[in-house]
Amino acid sequence: MLADLNLSTSLLYCLATFLTLYAITNFNSIRRGLFPSKQSKLPRSFPLIGSYLSLIKHIHHFSDWSATIVNSQPSSTFILHRALGQRMVITANPANVEHILKTNFHVYQKGTSVTALAYDFLGRGIFNVDGDWWKFQRQVASHEFKTKSLRNFVETVVDTELSNRLLPLMKNAAVEEIVLDFQDILFRFAFDNICNIAFGYDPEYLLPSLPEAKFAVAFENTTMLITKRFRQISPLVWKILKFFNTGFEKELKNSVEEVREFARKVLREKKKELDEKSELQTDDLLSRFLSSGHSDEVFVIDIVISFILAGRDTTSAALTWFFYLIANHPDAESKILAEINDKNFEKNSESSAYNEVKDMMYTHAALCESMRLYPPVPTDGKQVMEDDVMPDGTRVYKNDRVIYHPYAMGRSEKLWGSDWREFRPERWLERDGVTGKWCFIGRDQYSYPVFQAGPRVCLGKEMAFLQMKRVVARVLPAFRVIPVIEEGTEPVYTAYLTAKMHGGFPVRIQQRA
Repeated sequence: MLADLNLSTSLLYCLATFLTLYAITNFNSIRRGLFPSKQSKLPRSFPLIGSYLSLIKHIHHFSDWSATIVNSQPSSTFILHRALGQRMVITANPANVEHILKTNFHVYQKGTSVTALAYDFLGRGIFNVDGDWWKFQRQVASHEFKTKSLRNFVETVVDTELSNRLLPLMKNAAVEEIVLDFQDILFRFAFDNICNIAFGYDPEYLLPSLPEAKFAVAFENTTMLITKRFRQISPLVWKILKFFNTGFEKELKNSVEEVREFARKVLREKKKELDEKSELQTDDLLSRFLSSGHSDEVFVIDIVISFILAGRDTTSAALTWFFYLIANHPDAESKILAEINDKNFEKNSESSAYNEVKDMMYTHAALCESMRLYPPVPTDGKQVMEDDVMPDGTRVYKNDRVIYHPYAMGRSEKLWGSDWREFRPERWLERDGVTGKWCFIGRDQYSYPVFQAGPRVCLGKEMAFLQMKRVVARVLPAFRVIPVIEEGTEPVYTAYLTAKMHGGFPVRIQQRA
């Protein structure tokens, strides 16, 4: 303990010395506006540390805190001053979002500072790279999201997991009157799904025994610990901790090793399977990457981890909040049930499941409305590669971090009107004048960047909607999902790399007549 204390003291002394020397020698921060104008909503900034005190005070509800600030600004943009003159430009302005994600795409990249934060975990995976590395992975992955693959995904992988695992588990919980953490159940469901469709591998994480998979625990720990790096006063802090293998960096190292060992196991089993076949099969994403000639084990492991993160965390987070909102809005639930019952679903038709969920307009609107209020990824960041001016007049400088804020945009009165707080799927719909059926009216992707936009728009968007609608179509007619939450309280939305319901989502399951 004494050694750890001495090490911590030494680290603080080194950091204090560095900050002092930096302040003496670096006056460029003045040009970048170290001190913001005194507006009541903006966090106060101090020399050297910027607005770090405000950031730390609100760190556990950063999404709500920053959303309140950004939506209070006339331009829907503000500058959060960080230590050593670093700036974080946060925006909920659709024109700025389009500028960042499309118009000046080449100026706003992942960049070295952002990439370094998650490199141990994601490496050169698609979500952590720019340029040729990103283009190659996107090109190969795009084959996985064509209509034939989507139909196969819904009618085999998702339906099998529903029929054999999720629905029986829910029925047992109803009979035994067990309280389930439905967030955990949905994570397990999504994890089995993504591993099956992307890697041809079934981890059997949603078995009745709910096995405590070491990998899943390590994956969850890693996403939380990586987020701690974002919260440090300076990147120097976590880099020093990593160098000495101490503090949260020591725990992160162990978690990352566990995650990568699992991915390595998946990869080697797939290689063995392919070696034993007379012809190379490319029925899953991993096989396609291996067939492309990239056999570098570390790189392919990066790819595996990135797609697990995308397939496991985002759809399960969206469904968690959807079931919470539906439970509290019985009118919307009734309309979804009516839509499901109205489908003359031909059970013997090869494409029936795919076509059924594809045309569920009200359910689609309800999912969009849920993700407006609780997006699976609340914020996303880029590094500025050269000085630029955004459409609202905000000047940004090379190496600034720019954050666009889907969570704040979904709660903006400017974008959604005075009733933005209400869960109202109808805001996405209008009636066809001839048939009387619902027609879905989408928002442009820069006002609703839940699936990103521009060149990096999410490849798996349609697959995610099909999966979620299929879950809804099978679960809601059979069961009521009843939240077990203290009256007068609401679940807390918390964000790591993706969003979570803090403390889980305890529910009781009730079978419908």
